[in-house]
Amino acid sequence: MSGQRTVITAVTTPFQPDGDLDLAAARQLYGFAGQHTGQLLVGGTTGEFPALTIGERMSLLDVALEIAGAEGVIAHVGAADAHNAALLTRASVRAGARRLAALTPYYLPATPEELHAYFGSVREAAGDAEIYAYLFPERTGLEVSPELCAELATAHGFAGVKLSGAASGQVREHVAVAPQGFEVYSGNDRALADVLAAGGVGTVSGCSAALPEPFLELAEAIRAGRDTGEVQQRVDRVVAALGPSIGRIKCAQRLRGLPAGESRMTVADPDAETEALIKDLVAENAR
Repeated sequence: MSGQRTVITAVTTPFQPDGDLDLAAARQLYGFAGQHTGQLLVGGTTGEFPALTIGERMSLLDVALEIAGAEGVIAHVGAADAHNAALLTRASVRAGARRLAALTPYYLPATPEELHAYFGSVREAAGDAEIYAYLFPERTGLEVSPELCAELATAHGFAGVKLSGAASGQVREHVAVAPQGFEVYSGNDRALADVLAAGGVGTVSGCSAALPEPFLELAEAIRAGRDTGEVQQRVDRVVAALGPSIGRIKCAQRLRGLPAGESRMTVADPDAETEALIKDLVAENAR
């Protein structure tokens, strides 16, 4: 679906049974996402980025750029520290990325001044590439208020923000204080209508890595002013079944014939009852 930016797919990362990265499978998964949403967030949380080396993250980015082009790819360059975030940023820009997402530093706490230093390093390394801040308080341990995000955005020229976890429900608050032209995305897969009504521009969806169809149909129904009741219910069922679970998303990918691969991180497969439900959803939604 070339040209749309309302639904961005947070792609998964396939690993071989021995734990090695499976680039051939990644090419197929990225091709699938490219044919549907046409927008890929590479190496994010759904992509198990903490388990990837810098070299592996770059290899995945190369594949994504080959498939979807610079306008269809957001490269995640966030790291626990400014040094590695800047290294990833420079390498991503050299590879051809023009849109970057940078998770805040994590594990150790960071003051507002330290966040400015971190994002300043990323901005310097990015040149004129677009930067999206990536806020996920439950995973990073950092609470970034809408006001602080707006301050960082103004100081470092952010193009927008991706809100995950508890922050995903703060779209309206971020829009209210953001600089002009600032794009607010939510990681809440099911909340596209609310996000757009609040002034956001879309959602970043892990579930769409397996079942993009209902999310794209919902976006089209909203755009066209049609009734969204039935397709919203389908979206809700998909999100309830797959949720923020890499294991369930990969199960759905396998059930529709995609090479989901294994995981490196502590990712559990769904139980038999949940797998049966996912199988029904694949039959209902896969086109």
